Amino acid sequence: MSELKHVKVVQRDGISWVYLNRPEKKNAMNPRLHEEMDATLIALENDTDTKVVIIAGAGGNFSAGQDLKEFFRGLEGDAAERKRIQGLANSWRWHRLYMYSKPTICMVDGFCAGGAFMQLLASDFVVTAEDAVYSLSEVNWGIIPGALVAKVVSDSILYRHALYYACLGEPFDGKEAVRVGFANIAVPKDELEAKTEELAKKLMAKSPQVLRATKQAMRMVRTMDIQQAGDYLGQVSLALKASDPEKSYDAGLQQFLDKKSFRPFFEPFKLGTMLPPAKKEG
Repeated sequence: MSELKHVKVVQRDGISWVYLNRPEKKNAMNPRLHEEMDATLIALENDTDTKVVIIAGAGGNFSAGQDLKEFFRGLEGDAAERKRIQGLANSWRWHRLYMYSKPTICMVDGFCAGGAFMQLLASDFVVTAEDAVYSLSEVNWGIIPGALVAKVVSDSILYRHALYYACLGEPFDGKEAVRVGFANIAVPKDELEAKTEELAKKLMAKSPQVLRATKQAMRMVRTMDIQQAGDYLGQVSLALKASDPEKSYDAGLQQFLDKKSFRPFFEPFKLGTMLPPAKKEG
């Protein structure tokens, strides 16, 4: 990751902060940024030191969407390259993030526009500044919400809200983003980083295997009927018990029923109590 130009990664205490890094362009996304983000997310998913990924924007803006000059006009004359870059753009902003094996949070301040709604809605959680400016502005410059934006927006919030903001292109703030369902938490800008880190640390206290299975199951069952969901969730539960090195189910019951050492309504069970002992060297 040392050769990154338009992405910056800061790692500390189990959290990888991934910044879209074109502050002079309000972090508008160009082809190279898409390439770097896709590679970065692949690397962090396999990085044992990364427990949570936070996606943010450098310089006070989340992202102004696609770079109109470099992403659209710059790729008009090369169909093969346009297809490759569009594939990478959709990969990291949706397909890769949507079922990512680690918890993901978008931290939003400044502008969040157009194509940036894909990574916003593919991530697991969103913490936003109250004065952040959101806009599905495509209608104002002559196109529909591109790539998968129309689909994921319509799937994520009430239809009437989706139709209103897509058809009018009017901006709205972080408080409204929470109200309609684009974000989880809105805070004053000077509290944004601390609140985002607080959420990440809460997630890190959970069993990583159970957390991954839970978030992926919640996503998958949205498009299933009751019978399909019941069968699928039953198989996920069996697979989790068989493969979880934490033995989370047994650990949670033991700590709650036998040791009475935690209250599951208010806190997670203590991790690491049923892991196999580390092998001694030599």
